[in-house]
This record gives sequence, C-alpha cells and structure tokens, in this order.
Amino acid sequence: MSEDKNKRAIDVLVIGDVLIDAFIKLFDDKAWTFENEHGKWLAVPFGQKVPFDYAKVLNAVGNAANASVSFAKLGLKSGIISNVGSDHYGREIIAELEKDKVDCRFVHINPGKLSNYHYVLWYKDERTILIKHESYDYHWPRFRKVDIPEWVYFTSIAQNTLEYHDQIADWLEENSEVKLAFQPGTFQIEAGKDRLKKIYARTEVLILNREEAVQVSGGDYHNLHDLLDKLHDIGPKIVVITDGHDGAYASDGNTRLKMPIFPDIAPPYERTGAGDAFTSTFIAAIIKGNNLEGALQWAPINSMNVVQKIGAQEGLLSEHQINEFLKKAPDWYKPSTF
Repeated sequence: MSEDKNKRAIDVLVIGDVLIDAFIKLFDDKAWTFENEHGKWLAVPFGQKVPFDYAKVLNAVGNAANASVSFAKLGLKSGIISNVGSDHYGREIIAELEKDKVDCRFVHINPGKLSNYHYVLWYKDERTILIKHESYDYHWPRFRKVDIPEWVYFTSIAQNTLEYHDQIADWLEENSEVKLAFQPGTFQIEAGKDRLKKIYARTEVLILNREEAVQVSGGDYHNLHDLLDKLHDIGPKIVVITDGHDGAYASDGNTRLKMPIFPDIAPPYERTGAGDAFTSTFIAAIIKGNNLEGALQWAPINSMNVVQKIGAQEGLLSEHQINEFLKKAPDWYKPSTF
C-alpha cells in the first residue's frame, strides 16, 4: 500500500447491522422440505416436541460483521459502523469483533435497547433464519481526518433507515476521495433504485446475486448483458453478479468476465456467509491492488472455504492461504470473456 494509505487509521469501514446467531441443528429425519407454487419450504411436525441435534451461538455476525472480520483476516485495517443494545449481548458482540481486530469505535450502544438476536434452523447443508431487527437510533458519526477510510463497504441494514442512507450519501459527496462498495440487503433492494439513487450513483463496486440484480435493475433474468447494462446505467463502475453454482459475472464497463466457482475441497457443511465471503474478498482484492481478473479468482476461494465450517467467519482465509489455494487451482480456474 502507498505511504498515504498507511497513514490511515482504517482502510475499509463497514456499515450495517450486527447480530448474534443461535444455530439449531435439526436431525435429517425429524424435518423435511417440500416445494409448491409459493416456493420451497422447511417443515417440522406441528404442535409437537421436535428433537434437535445441538445448538451453537455465534456472536458478532450478520453481513456487516462478516465482512469486517473478512477484511481484517485479509490484512486490511478494518472498522465498522453499527448499532447494538445495552444488554450483555451487545458487549459480547463488540468484544468478539475487537478480538478479530475490527475497530469498533463507531459502534453505537443504544441505551435501553436489545441487541439483534436471530435463530438459524440448520437442516442438512442449508439454513432458514428467523430474524427480528431491533429499532435503533441510527446517526452518522463525526470523523477526524485520519479516520476517513479509503473505502466504505455498505451492506444490510434495518428498515427505518432511509434518512440514514441520505446522511451517508451526503457524507460521500463531501468526501469524494472515499470509494464505496455496496452489497445491498433485503430492505435496501425493496427501497428501490430511485430512492437510493445517490448511493447507487456513488458506488464504485456493486455486488448482487442474479435474482437481486433483476429486482434492482428491472432487467431480463436470462440476459446477463442486459442486467449488467442496466446496473451500470444507475451508476456503479464495477458490477458483479453472483449466480450460485454457475459462478459469477463481472463488468467494469469495458471488459465482461465469467468466473467459475472454486471446486469444493469437501461437500459443503453449512452455507451461511458464502456470499459475504465472496463479496468482501473481491473488494479486499481490489483494495490491495488486484485487477478484475485477480479479484474474481480470490473471491470464490474464500466462499468455498467458509461453507466447510459452521457460520460465516470460522472458515475465512488469510491472503497467504488464498494464494496457497491458487497455486493448486486447476488450469480451468480463471475468468473468461463472455
């Protein structure tokens, strides 16, 4: 990194909600799935006591926490702007993030509020998450010059935050040197591109899955070029669309690349956090000076390794570990134009 970058207190500042996840591992023979015209469903016996295998509680998770820890493990000075309650769970969230070398000075403790606590029903290698976002007093902090990061990474946040988005957009306008990576969550996608047009217009890198890309852009699901064109039209310089087992597609406005997934070292154990690992690793690679091709090769490796562990953080890799996987990668593991 340049001398100017090394003077910064934070390389990348993550914005978003944090929470605690309680994983409940269901027995394979005590639950099942089925599909109908409304989608795919998880089913358990109704009105009965249903045995489960075990439970595991993970502190300091969610899109923002996962990304901030990923950045720190990849050697960046990582910080987070978030909210917790004044309960003991809030203290545990902050302690866990600080243990993982995430700067938590900008985590706001909300007096009299509870911290976000979600339940994850883990069935086979998939999960169904029961969520409840607490209502917090979101406000944008003041920064010393040394605390202004090179990058901001904005991700999933609660519904009552539209004015907060406007504050962030105004701050980005005042600090034009700061680059924005945007991984919108459910509420941000539902708010629509017009309501968040200042955020999209300011975005350096936008990363969505294919279904989300259709929701945001209104483009044709079956036409990747149409989706990429429409997403570029709302502002982002680099657009990445992930597509599950089919890999990922990326465009910088000139070059368009398709990247396959990295081959699993073992069958996936639990899929939480694969998307966060991909997105944060792609951004970290760009921050560290990689081009589009290099970032596309880094990201699927971290995503692959995360699904080998419980939760979104235990399987996160360092830069050295990613490079070791790259050395052993098959010849076909590289991006191609499309």
